Amino acid sequence: MFGAMRGLVQFVEKVQQARAAHTGDYTYYVGEHITGFSSHWNTFSAQLMFALIMLAAFLFFAPEYRKRMWVWIACAALLALAILLAETRAVWVAMAVASVYLIWFWRRWLVTLVPVAIALAFLVSPPVIRARFTSFIHPQGVDSNAFHKVTWATGIRMIEAHPLLGLGPEEPRIQFDQYMPPELLPKPEGSYIHLHNMYLEYAAERGIPTMLMMMWILLQVLYDFGRGLRALPPGRSNARFLLHGGIAVVLASMVEGVAEYNLGISAVLIMFLVVVACGYLALEKDVVTQ
Repeated sequence: MFGAMRGLVQFVEKVQQARAAHTGDYTYYVGEHITGFSSHWNTFSAQLMFALIMLAAFLFFAPEYRKRMWVWIACAALLALAILLAETRAVWVAMAVASVYLIWFWRRWLVTLVPVAIALAFLVSPPVIRARFTSFIHPQGVDSNAFHKVTWATGIRMIEAHPLLGLGPEEPRIQFDQYMPPELLPKPEGSYIHLHNMYLEYAAERGIPTMLMMMWILLQVLYDFGRGLRALPPGRSNARFLLHGGIAVVLASMVEGVAEYNLGISAVLIMFLVVVACGYLALEKDVVTQ
């Protein structure tokens, strides 16, 4: 929560700096996103996303949700606003997927209102946020669309050359220029520390079999948690909250992983593993479910 508040303060500071510089340029905000207390905006956004997903699961499925409910709702609103202003598009998409999943199992009819909520968020957002939304289709120079095209194409060439064992840990970063397709030169501005795709990064570093094993583990978590949910009695319970929250976090991670090496970030991976561990704890027969 304090990180979200710090992120909001950073955004206000950016607005004031832009006014002082007499510029409302889109690149002024997107070139350096807000980061809260994290070292990078993607870490910041992913951590907030996990916190908001678990808080939403708590409100939707936990038995004690009425205690201090308005405090939890205020916290959720603060987290959601910080995620919006962080302008990390992959997290926006992942959060939308996780939200649809949670709402579907809470109040199914409300899923029809999700497009309305997204449209309202777009309309009431400041111009820089609206420009970030439209950058999915109409990117500007500072957007990462072309950058992702280069990292993904290079990653595919690495995998084609070393499909079984990969290049080795950290090697995609070290050998990036050797595998970059020459027709994509010059390199767009961006951070080339990894391939910005979890699946390509695992395959390029460690080989396709390792990447498939990683996907099997994630899918196994979804299967185990789904099976646990089907075995629960009807009604709210802590187990239902933890299992639905765990599934939503895994789904969000898999979606965000298309555009980021999210589970390769220690701070994000730790939160992810804590959520998964809590889900498996909820599968134990002696866990309190009421």
